[in-house]
Amino acid sequence: MDIGALNAIAVKMVTPGQGILAADESTGTIKKRFDSINTESTETSRRDWREMLFRTDKAMQDHVSGVILYDETIRQNAADGTSLVDIMRAQDAIPGIKVDAGTTPLAGRPGETITQGLDGLRERLAEYYELGARFAKWRAVIDISAPDQTTYRTPSRGAIKANNQSLARYAALCQEANIVPIVEPEVLMGGYHTIDRCHEVTEIVLNSLFTELYEQGVKLEGIILKPNMVVPGKKCPKQASVEEVATRTIKVLKDTVPSSVPGIAFLSGGQDNEDATAHLDMINKIGNFTWNITYSYGRALQQSALFAWKGKKENYDAAQKAFYHRARMNGLASTGEWDASLEKG
Repeated sequence: MDIGALNAIAVKMVTPGQGILAADESTGTIKKRFDSINTESTETSRRDWREMLFRTDKAMQDHVSGVILYDETIRQNAADGTSLVDIMRAQDAIPGIKVDAGTTPLAGRPGETITQGLDGLRERLAEYYELGARFAKWRAVIDISAPDQTTYRTPSRGAIKANNQSLARYAALCQEANIVPIVEPEVLMGGYHTIDRCHEVTEIVLNSLFTELYEQGVKLEGIILKPNMVVPGKKCPKQASVEEVATRTIKVLKDTVPSSVPGIAFLSGGQDNEDATAHLDMINKIGNFTWNITYSYGRALQQSALFAWKGKKENYDAAQKAFYHRARMNGLASTGEWDASLEKG
């Protein structure tokens, strides 16, 4: 392990004004995205879509520090034969790779899941390093049950510990392979829970995570944290202001995340595009923390471009303009310089 090299990569991943493009949708997930624009999901159409994003020069060079890839994508070549990894490198974006194998029900914990993928991970990481990956991502999923659920409330401490232990074991293997681990314990935002409950659960999850990382010997200066923001569930009758989301999120981070972590790259968690940007911007406007805080967005960076593209080559220019706009908006938000009036441009 070269912790100096890992730290240098991690610091570059959270360069002010830049963030991480999550282009690691599984084949099943991207099919759903393509279905929404009446486009068949094939190896070629998936390649064309991602190549279009990676060749959006201004977006990639100015506002994308790294790209999380799917196994298929890290092995693909562009239409002209250039590897997609080389296209990213030419834009000074770091190639990364999703290495978890999705979730499965957790035994003895109704309604809760555990993320799979540790078996054979050491060997896969060695191969991904040779293919060009310099960071990786593993997502754990934490669900909050409805407030009126009385028979079995989630999350349980057991599920939190199991998922964070897997995250820590994955992170240790990544660092052994000289790959920066993104650790992603996502508290889902789709339920009825209040912002108070999200605050409580997120704090418990992050405290548990850093305990497990310590116990597995993970060097914090060589990781990136990818957490959820503290928001009420989408179905909660009482939603929160941008200021409250930012204030509570900062409070949880200050109470749980060591200062040795180089940076935090938020997931969007299904927030609307502008909400994800506004929350990130307000967090950075308030500031007064030790980490660089930026974004690691998938849908919140790609959705408008996807609808502009519609699976047609003649729409590439429109799609690239849409992608650049969202990348620029989030780049500004990562330094606290975004304003809603800029969206009209």
